[in-house]
Amino acid sequence: MKAITLLFVLGFAALSGTAHSQAVSESHLDRVRRLSEVRVCIWPDYYSISYRNTRTGNLEGIDIDLAKEFAKDLGVAVRFVDSSFKALIEDLTADKCDISMHAVGITPLRQEKLDFTRPHLRSGILGVTTKAHPTLKSWADVDQDGMVVVVATGTFMEPVMKDYLKKAKLISMDTPEAREQEVMSGRADVFMTDYPFSRKMLARHDWAKLVEPPQQLAPTSYAYAVNKGDPKWLEAVDAFVASAKKDGRLLKAAEANGLSKIVNLDDVR
Repeated sequence: MKAITLLFVLGFAALSGTAHSQAVSESHLDRVRRLSEVRVCIWPDYYSISYRNTRTGNLEGIDIDLAKEFAKDLGVAVRFVDSSFKALIEDLTADKCDISMHAVGITPLRQEKLDFTRPHLRSGILGVTTKAHPTLKSWADVDQDGMVVVVATGTFMEPVMKDYLKKAKLISMDTPEAREQEVMSGRADVFMTDYPFSRKMLARHDWAKLVEPPQQLAPTSYAYAVNKGDPKWLEAVDAFVASAKKDGRLLKAAEANGLSKIVNLDDVR
């Protein structure tokens, strides 16, 4: 009886192991086609990129438009999954989504954990302060004694500003709203963001003023991110980006969302 029981357990384990191996080895591309759905992680606070409009509740932005185009090319439905830059790596590695499409900056840290497509956008770092700020008039005033600079946790601005600032104090906040509130309240002097988000601040807030460096600071390429170890899926997504660049869909989506200034068409042939 013990021998039979042992054989049963070993046989079940072998079958379970085979099933697990098959599940692990299945490409996201195969699963997306099998389920007729692609799960797209987005950051719903990212203006012009993947923004949930607070007035209408609808998602809008360049990567919302392109995610729909990608799903159409695959012949599947698209399901958007709320994420953030802080949760980006965890959400992909935990298989909460098949791909992150919210202008993810390509950084060495992220490249250790994720794979990226060719870039479709490129932006440097900009500052946002208040029009009423008594001393912060230009970029030269940012890195001075007594200045407090805010960044959002998990963004590419965080490590860049840690290295860049020599005199000013740097604070990291968990949400964009907290970051903005620090500046609005006067507890901080300026927060760092990129071109797309700076457009939101200028369009929605009368108090906001842009502070630009004399030369682009840390210009960073933005792309789509997928989990490592699935070359078939990465190739499919990268092929879509190449196609969208070549046939004009990327430029059309950039123009529709006010991002023509930062669209990346460098590798179009």
